[in-house]
Amino acid sequence: METTSTNPRGIPAFPFMSNVTDYVKSIDEVEPTLQRFQEMVSKYTFMQQNVERRAAGLKEKLPEMKSTLDTVKFLKNKRTAVLAKRETGNEDDDNDDDLEEDGGEKYNPGEIETMFSLQDTLYAKAKIKPAEVDEVYLWLGANVMVAYPLHEAEELLQGKLDKARESLKAAEEDLEFLRVQITTLEVAVARVHNWDVGEKRRLRAEGKLKDEHEHQKEEKD
Repeated sequence: METTSTNPRGIPAFPFMSNVTDYVKSIDEVEPTLQRFQEMVSKYTFMQQNVERRAAGLKEKLPEMKSTLDTVKFLKNKRTAVLAKRETGNEDDDNDDDLEEDGGEKYNPGEIETMFSLQDTLYAKAKIKPAEVDEVYLWLGANVMVAYPLHEAEELLQGKLDKARESLKAAEEDLEFLRVQITTLEVAVARVHNWDVGEKRRLRAEGKLKDEHEHQKEEKD
């Protein structure tokens, strides 16, 4: 029998059955072998379901993680641009009466208006002055929120996003690996079953194995 190997996450591989007799020496070993194979199929299927749930969770979180990172990058870049204009003296006049938005409100180049989510279907307006934003608050889980400087927040979020993408890639690789193992085991089950049928047919032809109905008839007599 071939030596069992594993994938990078330690999931054992089922070796392809090149020779049935490596697993089954006689017809008395068929049922235990088939039972063992079915148990292995169940274990692989259980792992597959767990990995599928993990992959689904990652796919659901990735867009939100990327959106959060993009927001932090936007604030950081906007703050850098505004401060650079101030240093060079090229900042537009915030009180220029000639610059007006639709509705008659004054346009302020140092201020941005945005919408933020209060709940899934509830949003509120907010005005942000990027030059005054030097930190953001991030949820870390378990009802914990921590303030981070913009550059540290970007590094943290980028690291988490990269790790989540790597985890998703690993999960997809594991799913493919598990599908191959399940298919290999199903083929092994079929080959053992076919071997059993052929072996019993050969033994009956040689008179070394009686049919089931003949065996039952002898027991009645």
